[in-house]
Amino acid sequence: MSVKLDHGEDELAENHEINVTPFIDVMLVLLIIFMVAAPLATVDVPVELPASTAERHPKPDTPLYLTLKSDLSFVLKDKPVTRAELGKALDNATGRKKDERIFLRADKAVPYGELMQAMNLMRSAGYLKVALVGLEQ
Repeated sequence: MSVKLDHGEDELAENHEINVTPFIDVMLVLLIIFMVAAPLATVDVPVELPASTAERHPKPDTPLYLTLKSDLSFVLKDKPVTRAELGKALDNATGRKKDERIFLRADKAVPYGELMQAMNLMRSAGYLKVALVGLEQ
């Protein structure tokens, strides 16, 4: 930066440089806005699901319960079943009737992924009619 000391002229010299300071200020403000807004757009929204008000359907005379316990073991009716034997045990319990409804009970401590794996095992065995059992409110 230099100062010209010319006392003979009162005119200021023209400055031909572009002032980029306002441009940089605007860019920094936009950068901050996008840095704050981007994570908000990708975060999942926590949801509390409402209670079901669906009508109760009559249970069959002898419902077939498959229970997924908190230690991730299966119990069909009252007998423990391994994951490998689940399809065979379902065939024996239903008489190979693939259209029979199976009532799936799971402990509330069971992770969602494990419940989905249980349903995938039932689907791979050919049992597509699954009813999830829960407590009424």
